[in-house]
Amino acid sequence: MNTRPRPEALTLLRHGSAIAVADLAAVYTWRTWLFGWLVRMLSQVVFFTLVGRLTGAGRDERFLVTGNALMVCAVEATMVVASSAWERSLGTLPLLVAAPARLAWTFTVRSLQWVISGTATSLVALFALGPVFGLRWTVGSACAAVPLVLLTSLGTYCVGLALAAFVADRPGLRNVVSNVAYLGMMAVCGVQVPVHYWPPPVRAVAQVLPLTHELDALRGVLDGAPPVHVLLQALLGAVTGAGWLAVAVLGFGWVARRGRRTGAIEFGT
Repeated sequence: MNTRPRPEALTLLRHGSAIAVADLAAVYTWRTWLFGWLVRMLSQVVFFTLVGRLTGAGRDERFLVTGNALMVCAVEATMVVASSAWERSLGTLPLLVAAPARLAWTFTVRSLQWVISGTATSLVALFALGPVFGLRWTVGSACAAVPLVLLTSLGTYCVGLALAAFVADRPGLRNVVSNVAYLGMMAVCGVQVPVHYWPPPVRAVAQVLPLTHELDALRGVLDGAPPVHVLLQALLGAVTGAGWLAVAVLGFGWVARRGRRTGAIEFGT
């Protein structure tokens, strides 16, 4: 019999992912997800695309529908800010800090349900609404879109994790920070207007957000850009996402050390 212990990260991944799937089932039934959340997000995509048509800003509706369809996975991924903060009000944060496992890896997998749901929502928006507004899918472009949407969801999830570490001691800010994060990404990452519309300082901020690069890659797939360009943008998105994950790991590490040292992590709020 193999008595070697499992690596900590793999054990946390297994248990944390199981909790995330259980949370997804608790938050949604198939009816509430399909007729509630999905309809809401599809309506958002249609709304912003039609606003572009009405104002004359949306000369290329393909640009708007692609950006807004991909954006919905970022909206859902940033919900990790709120769901991470719930651990304090539920009284589980002190127990997580006291546990021997690293707090950062626990939170990394704890809210993966938003990645699952967000990826599914964006794919439905792209494949169901895209053709209505001029997107033309081939088997190749559709297959390329799936990993790009997943990378976008994971990358913005990592941004949310870093912000979740920031609000761990300020749970009352969770919704404000989450909303500002996804609205900021919607504004500067090329969703509604091209990134080059903004002044250089704003463009610089956009370059450190995974959504900017993954959206560029997705538009490249749809516009027939060279594969090298698509792969480079996808890789840049993955690298920036990994950078935000590193920030999150450092942030949650600081939260754990501070909590153990000062006892400032109380039960509830």
